[in-house]
Amino acid sequence: MTKPVFFVTPGYGERLRQALHYSQAVRIGDRIETSGQGGWDDDLRIPPRLEDEITQAFHNVERTLETAGAGWSDVVHVNSYHVGGFPREVNATMATLYRRYMPDHAPIWTQLAVAALGLPDMRIEIRVTAIIA
Repeated sequence: MTKPVFFVTPGYGERLRQALHYSQAVRIGDRIETSGQGGWDDDLRIPPRLEDEITQAFHNVERTLETAGAGWSDVVHVNSYHVGGFPREVNATMATLYRRYMPDHAPIWTQLAVAALGLPDMRIEIRVTAIIA
């Protein structure tokens, strides 16, 4: 069995590793799993507009995947967690970003409504599984 290798995203990942003692991604063989990525900046600030928060979360997933040696083109499964349910702009923004980041494939997707996430102002968290060849 291949030994797990853990990765910490530069910036916010280093802050979260120091504060909460967890990594942003793990690679085992050709499989990469990320922890949930919020729509925060490196200072863990959340944008006021929901669409901007979702866009930032996608960017943070990209940063984390790159740290572990992958990209959105390698993503096969997405879990998204949403506070406040699914107003129209959630699915519209998610679908737009899926098409932008993964124009050549459509991953499987599990979408969940939750009561709260790790930071008080968070409304979305995205975690992915990627397989690299």
